Amino acid sequence: MKAGIVGATGYGGVELYRLLSSHAHIESITLYSSTQSGEGISESYSHLNTAQDQLQPLEPAAMKADLDVIFLATPAGVSSKLTPDLLGGKARVIDLSGDLRLSDQEVYTKWYKKEAAPQSVLQQAVYGLPEWNKESIQSAELIANPGCFPTAALLGLGPLIKEKLLDPSRIVIDAKTGVSGAGKNPNPLTHFAHTQENVQIYKVNQHQHIPEIEQQLTVWEKSMEPVSFSTHLIPMTRGIMTTMYGELKSSHSTEQLHDCLTASYRDQPFIRVRKPGHLPSTKDVYASNYCDIGVTVDDRTQRVTIVSVIDNLMKGAASQAVQNMNLAAGIEETTGLLHIPVYP
Repeated sequence: MKAGIVGATGYGGVELYRLLSSHAHIESITLYSSTQSGEGISESYSHLNTAQDQLQPLEPAAMKADLDVIFLATPAGVSSKLTPDLLGGKARVIDLSGDLRLSDQEVYTKWYKKEAAPQSVLQQAVYGLPEWNKESIQSAELIANPGCFPTAALLGLGPLIKEKLLDPSRIVIDAKTGVSGAGKNPNPLTHFAHTQENVQIYKVNQHQHIPEIEQQLTVWEKSMEPVSFSTHLIPMTRGIMTTMYGELKSSHSTEQLHDCLTASYRDQPFIRVRKPGHLPSTKDVYASNYCDIGVTVDDRTQRVTIVSVIDNLMKGAASQAVQNMNLAAGIEETTGLLHIPVYP
């Protein structure tokens, strides 16, 4: 397959480049940039000093005719305008931004403060959470890759919500992320002097991933009510931990909830459910496509704690996009993604 990456100089784009460069079914990769065309990718990333690839200008008509898959690793507000011009050719389009995840234009505009994509495009986009939407992804021409926080949160909550074990009105999600989640461009929040030895909550009650999480939870549980969702920036490069709290509708043990998770994900190669009493950490999935999940019940309160960890640049972005590509192209789902997590 011939692949194209739009936004190749961002963190998500360069991770896509790394993964696709060793993918058995990718014969060529074309890198695109609207601001740095003509430059070599090594000018943006010195660790790619042997790469000869040059950044190309955007030419949608030629791209959709020549390429088999196009990844949009662009900031919010870009793919909503670009995607309509990329559809209708032979290329599948996989969008890593948030532009196509929300089905309601008004909801998108409210949370992202940008103009929404055309409704016809939103209706065509398939939400690319592979563990829960595999059949739709396999026939999709346009895939909205989930956000990093929603991926971790939904994978942790999904089985218990689907089985109606949790009170849908009392879900709390406490999330922590490394600084790469803020993207490549520097800002005061991610400045070393501010981030180092500091933990900061941000976008309180305003994070754009809130409606994405609620949208999918409502698919699983029609009576779902708004969730409480908080994000914290912590002094590490990459990784996400979502710690989720809920109240059980009836008495269940840790072992019973563990069995529910295990049954749900038995055939999912990238979900690893921890043994009862064991909870994951972000290092356990570093630089991999795995999501590790642990669960425990407080017998005193009958509240459940679910811990879900991913690498925000991998399962939260690039490697999940490759997983979606594999499914849509009829390739073995795990192709190019069976990396053992990096440690330490």
